[in-house]
Amino acid sequence: MRKIEISGQVTPALVAELLPRASVSIDSVSETVSQIIAEVKQNSLVALDAHAERFDGLKNVSFRVPKEVLVEALNQLDKPLREAIETAITRVRAVSMATMPASVRVELDEGAIVEQLFIPVDSVGLYVPGGKAVYPSSVVMNVVPAQVARVPRIAVSSPAQENGLPSPSVMATCALLGIDEVYGIGGASAVAAFAYGVTEINLEPVAMVTGPGNIFVAAAKRQLRGVIGIDSEAGPTEILIVADESANPRFIAADLISQAEHDQNAAAVLVTDSASLIEQVEAELLVQVGLAKNRDRIEASLGGIQSALVLVTDMSAAMAVANEYATEHLEIQTANSEELANQVRHAGAVFVGAHSPVSLGDYLAGSNHVLPTGQQAKFSSGLSVFTFLRTQQHVTYSADALASVTDRLRVFSEAEKLSAHGRAGSIRLEE
Repeated sequence: MRKIEISGQVTPALVAELLPRASVSIDSVSETVSQIIAEVKQNSLVALDAHAERFDGLKNVSFRVPKEVLVEALNQLDKPLREAIETAITRVRAVSMATMPASVRVELDEGAIVEQLFIPVDSVGLYVPGGKAVYPSSVVMNVVPAQVARVPRIAVSSPAQENGLPSPSVMATCALLGIDEVYGIGGASAVAAFAYGVTEINLEPVAMVTGPGNIFVAAAKRQLRGVIGIDSEAGPTEILIVADESANPRFIAADLISQAEHDQNAAAVLVTDSASLIEQVEAELLVQVGLAKNRDRIEASLGGIQSALVLVTDMSAAMAVANEYATEHLEIQTANSEELANQVRHAGAVFVGAHSPVSLGDYLAGSNHVLPTGQQAKFSSGLSVFTFLRTQQHVTYSADALASVTDRLRVFSEAEKLSAHGRAGSIRLEE
């Protein structure tokens, strides 16, 4: 891994220069994705058939997964895996229910009432990626918050495998959650199908699409935003670990590797004020990478320009780097981890202390693993019940309450040269 030393002031320009993300440009696939979207919009099922053959080498895919196939997948699910998935569901549901917001009613004056309600979207298409791995965990992370938010219609799509169906564990998890609208459509085609519908397979358009995916999925979500709502444009996974000399180098190496195995473009960064810790982590990486199943992918990620071991002068500088980098996953492994966690402003999720690895959040912590990447944590949040809710304000004023502010309503409207606004208030007092 690259080794970097930062001894001066931490600035946005410095962090961007020293810790760039991997070069993964959505613009590079924009034209291809535009064509995919246009074809699905115009030709529906014919386009899906063509895309399945072109991109995945599949023919005669039915796309809509029959309910009995979902049930059979659940029946065939390995018992230990089922128990692990059920634990994840229970924990994510508990956190989602605890964070479900309540409506608010404010009486500003007698008879002057403003209420804020939280209304779920009517329908959502949840995308579960395939490719290098299968992700039943992403079914849990997408579906459970949508269910808690009381979204009336929830559909799931995941790439078809050689047999024309999504991964058995993905289908089984859908069945476990009571989701029976499941499609074997992948990539940008899935996002377009959710946006415009495919009548031949009874796929009606949805209001929103969420879930992680590759660069084609991210590009499709960007282009279709406005036709549908989206959560975010997910990029390669990221982990940044802030650690001091008290940290266990074996833990740090394991956590860097755990995220590096996702993708050769995954970013794995350690920021510390201890040169000794960097040396120990380097030694541990040599040992642990050599034992890993996905060694080639991990070595590509750790050896990429997006990954580094960073030495800073103190923990204040470490937190400055972390906040500017705005990582998807931030671990804090220090003697005062809770204190430093309170200084975090920008991160998708924060894992506090030596026994809170990111991989726990990927599966069983109860938190959500659909998180903003590429510095989007500076302005967006991870997936939660809030993703599927809209706020709606209800305004109820009595005649007396309106009368008490009519003069100010008139003054305000005239100041903006919109006098009819004021008249709409005063006319009611003439009755």
